[in-house]
Amino acid sequence: MSASIWVCGEVLVDVLPNGTVIGGGGANTAKALARLGCAVEFIDGISSDEYGVRARRELIKDGVGLSLSLASDKPTGKSIIAIDAHGVGSYKFDVENSATFDFNDSWLPKGAPEILHIGTLATIIEPGASALFKWAKELSEKTIIVFDPNVRPPALPDAKKYRAAVEKWVEISEVVKVSEADIAWLYPATSEEGVAREWLELGAKLVVVTRGADGLAAISKSDLIAVPGVPVHVIDTVGAGDTVGAVIVEAIAKYGVAGLSGGVLKEVLHRAAKAAAITCTRKGAEPPTKSEIES
Repeated sequence: MSASIWVCGEVLVDVLPNGTVIGGGGANTAKALARLGCAVEFIDGISSDEYGVRARRELIKDGVGLSLSLASDKPTGKSIIAIDAHGVGSYKFDVENSATFDFNDSWLPKGAPEILHIGTLATIIEPGASALFKWAKELSEKTIIVFDPNVRPPALPDAKKYRAAVEKWVEISEVVKVSEADIAWLYPATSEEGVAREWLELGAKLVVVTRGADGLAAISKSDLIAVPGVPVHVIDTVGAGDTVGAVIVEAIAKYGVAGLSGGVLKEVLHRAAKAAAITCTRKGAEPPTKSEIES
């Protein structure tokens, strides 16, 4: 892929019932993009502690660029994940004063990529979230912003405040990737399509909704396309949505946002559904390679 791609968000340690894995929505998306063969730079504070060293090693191993990240002596943030009988994760967070959310004007990179993927906790947890929004808003004048709210209610239990924060980001984003669970929590009285239509009015050009085992849907002003999920034996769903986000960014790099319509968009959704399904067959966020998707 020739497009310049930045992913901004958190790399943290997922504390699972049976061990720890390096995770975080941003890191998972960057890893997925690198495994798809995209050149990607990841932006976050990365700790010098054991988890940060491990995170740096794993990201580099997958080919993720870290030249824009901040080396920090603050601790790595933790996400404590419980997995239910259906393989679906619920989250608690230990992130105060961590390297993971230490975003500020003093080190956020200058210049502009063609595509910036941003979201999850980094766009919610203050004071870093405000610094990121100011930075991203300036970038949005020449950069395609892809936003994934990846809603985590324990981080901000007030749904009204969370909704306002999400809508602020939607206003500066061309593409939004969101889960049906995110929409249900943020807008319990509004349909998925209804929310997507509201976001298109706010400024987004394309909204992609993940529906777990039921697949994906994409809504733009000209398209409403849904594809089914790919049946697999689910180990857990951690990182599946991030994998979808990576496939969407891959497609933007290839076709542009305007090119994601009709048959092209449908094929991209099928590719994303397959990639997410493969991720669900593995423990933690382990997205597939390009060859695995295309085999």
